[in-house]
Amino acid sequence: MNTNMVIWGIALYIILALFVAYKSRRGDRTDMSGYYLGGRQMNGILSALSYSATTYSAFMMVGLAGLTYQGGVGALGFEIVYFTGVSLVALFGRRFWLAGKKYGYVTPSEMVGDRYESKPAASAIALVSCLFLIPYCAVQLAGVGYLLQGITDDAIPFTAGVIIATVLAILYSYVAGIRSVMWTDSLQAVIMIITSTIVALLVINGLGGFGQFFDNLQTNHSDALSVPGNGYFNILTFLGMTLPWFFFSLSNPQVSQRMFMPSSIKGLRQMLIGFLVFGLIYTFVSVLWGFSALQLFPDLSTADLATPKLLSSDLVPPVLGVIVMVGILAAAVSTIDSIMLTLSSMFARDVYGNLKKRPNDKKQLQVGKIVIPVIAILAYAFAELELNLIAVLSVAASSGLIVGVPAFFGTFFWKRGTAAGVISSVSLTAILVLILEFTGIKPLGLASGIWGLLISTILFIGVSLLTKAPKQKADAFINILKTESESNE
Repeated sequence: MNTNMVIWGIALYIILALFVAYKSRRGDRTDMSGYYLGGRQMNGILSALSYSATTYSAFMMVGLAGLTYQGGVGALGFEIVYFTGVSLVALFGRRFWLAGKKYGYVTPSEMVGDRYESKPAASAIALVSCLFLIPYCAVQLAGVGYLLQGITDDAIPFTAGVIIATVLAILYSYVAGIRSVMWTDSLQAVIMIITSTIVALLVINGLGGFGQFFDNLQTNHSDALSVPGNGYFNILTFLGMTLPWFFFSLSNPQVSQRMFMPSSIKGLRQMLIGFLVFGLIYTFVSVLWGFSALQLFPDLSTADLATPKLLSSDLVPPVLGVIVMVGILAAAVSTIDSIMLTLSSMFARDVYGNLKKRPNDKKQLQVGKIVIPVIAILAYAFAELELNLIAVLSVAASSGLIVGVPAFFGTFFWKRGTAAGVISSVSLTAILVLILEFTGIKPLGLASGIWGLLISTILFIGVSLLTKAPKQKADAFINILKTESESNE
């Protein structure tokens, strides 16, 4: 693909997105709630588009397409499991929203800490989130690097793509906080879904239509249409990848924090429904991209090059290819800036804010803004390692975040849970997951995410039963939410 065309496409996107971000500068952004939650006044449609753009990042069009190229139809099953996990939003979303509205929570970790009457519990979850989300942020940066490198045949080097994504994410975060992120997310979501679907249809038509497309797969790549197929998606690999993804909407704070943002319960429902419709389309499009690349380029050196090679093929008009490339770039940036905002809010609120002498809201916001570029620099350094297979790295990050799931279930459904149970289950299990990921060890053949959920659950329950629970606070928290839930029907 012509490099100048790619550069012009990126430049036009930057101008348009910055204009949208600037126009979003309205409302109160002088406190934590205004800057990080949009004052809890985001409408349902905007929330749905932003939720979609944040969740479906470089992982989908680069990562899921690459995973389909690598392992076949098992990648579709893997993503469908994530889809079923979105049911957790139906279970927890209303509770998050009601709790946030009543108690003024800014971060999910702040909510957990207050429920267990423990600042250290909130800090533990915040620090573990930073530990695993910075690498996940780096995955998005790497996705942009691979995309621009592949689509221009190395004319734009990997590092240049990573730097572009890093700078854009910082800019969008600073312009107006979550308001600019949500408006630019919405722009990016529309670009993503329309252009990617058009490309999928064009490529399939160029390969002879749907009938011929699947006949070719059956004839030349039959193992891609079955599980385990070529052996990549054996049962243990599948479980190890899908379990963390099932809990993604609850364990990843950049997603769960968005349950605080809608202006009403109705807006929360619209966010969930809109996300499901968007996600269903985007999932099948990404898988079709992977299958298309497998037919056109069966011998790629790395599966993550499937999308760049597809976009630069003769079946995709150059202008459309550039627009889709911009859409993928935008998707990655939307996830990066959301993660940076969430992590900066958690650090400012639940680490710095939990000092012995609690700083005021304005001071916390100042610290949060200072932390944003620090997070970006750390993510950039990690991305420069150029580790392969984006989808696998994304799952590895979610494997670490899964250790907080028992604490969230206990927050709303188990009065006997204690702060000691939260702190031990989150911190000790996070260390275990790190060891397993760095060494590559899989005890009994089970991935780190499975062990993470299992051990964190055992520790949370066991330590809680051995320690004293703040029963009065637990009763008040759970019963008040139940009462308010019924009154908002």
